[in-house]
Amino acid sequence: MRAFAVLQMVQGHTVDALLAPEYRLLDYPVYAVWNFMRGMTAPIFMFTSGTVFTYLFRLVDEPFEKNPRVKKGIKRFLLLLFLGYLLRYPTYKVFDFSDVTKEQIDIFFAVDVLQLIGFGLLFLMISAFISEKLKLGDTITFLLIGLAFIIPSPFFAKIDWLKYFPQPIANYFYAGNGSLFPLFPWAGYVILGGILGSYLARNPLVFKTNNFSIRLVLIGILLILISIIYMMLNSGKSISNYSDSYTYDTIIFRVGFVLILTGIVSYISQSINSIPRIIILIGRNTLLIYVVHLMIIFGSAWNPGLSMIWGNSLSASTTILIALIMITLMTLMVYLLNKLKIRNKQLVT
Repeated sequence: MRAFAVLQMVQGHTVDALLAPEYRLLDYPVYAVWNFMRGMTAPIFMFTSGTVFTYLFRLVDEPFEKNPRVKKGIKRFLLLLFLGYLLRYPTYKVFDFSDVTKEQIDIFFAVDVLQLIGFGLLFLMISAFISEKLKLGDTITFLLIGLAFIIPSPFFAKIDWLKYFPQPIANYFYAGNGSLFPLFPWAGYVILGGILGSYLARNPLVFKTNNFSIRLVLIGILLILISIIYMMLNSGKSISNYSDSYTYDTIIFRVGFVLILTGIVSYISQSINSIPRIIILIGRNTLLIYVVHLMIIFGSAWNPGLSMIWGNSLSASTTILIALIMITLMTLMVYLLNKLKIRNKQLVT
């Protein structure tokens, strides 16, 4: 699932950065499907990140204070925060901000996937601590805290948080200043993923059963039906246009879709004796792939990106070709790193 999500992210960013506006029409079935899946990529990535982290965290049968995963989790949180801001750093001069524009500052302080997942993991550890101390159980605790990020999100999105907090803090609450993934509702996906991770850690062989896959799919279908009913009663928008990330119908739909996909992958995995090594490597190196592909596509303060050269100007066929090349390059990168025994522990889960 993580391998699928990160490769989806690679091609999604590539297409979005390079495809010319005249090809971005929902009347084209291929583009409509691509646009729909692009909206599902981030929830898949965040949900599975929460699942994997909590699974590894709960596999250690130690109290919170003695769990070595706490220290690793804090290091991961700090690394993700550092990389998130580094990728958007406004100047190659490092300490000289004299030529930095307000627009560059806005981009620098905008909250993206890495900062969001970093805080999501931090909140997962806090949730695990609360669960242990209050003896509520992970499912109830994670569900309540996950909903605490989801329920207020439509209201928070309408508040001008710059009136109450400095920009670096305000950007974590809403998308009004360029943030792509504010904590509300996006941290909810990470924490809800923790429910599945905790369940898998307590029942390590359950994924090999048909019942597990079927239950995930049925819960997912139920959530999608609820989202459609809610949508019809409140907004009446098209299912193919789940683009408003801050409405309840969209959030419920996305969680349902992730659960259905997880159930399908789980069912397929039962008939596979061993997952291909390259998929495992991609899944373990999602952070490395994410950072490298962003630097290639969007550039950084120290290098130009493809978007600066061909941004929103290429035909569909050329864009697809470059997206396939990007996926191939990222796959080749992790393969060669493994072949050469080069392994950066901080960039590998």
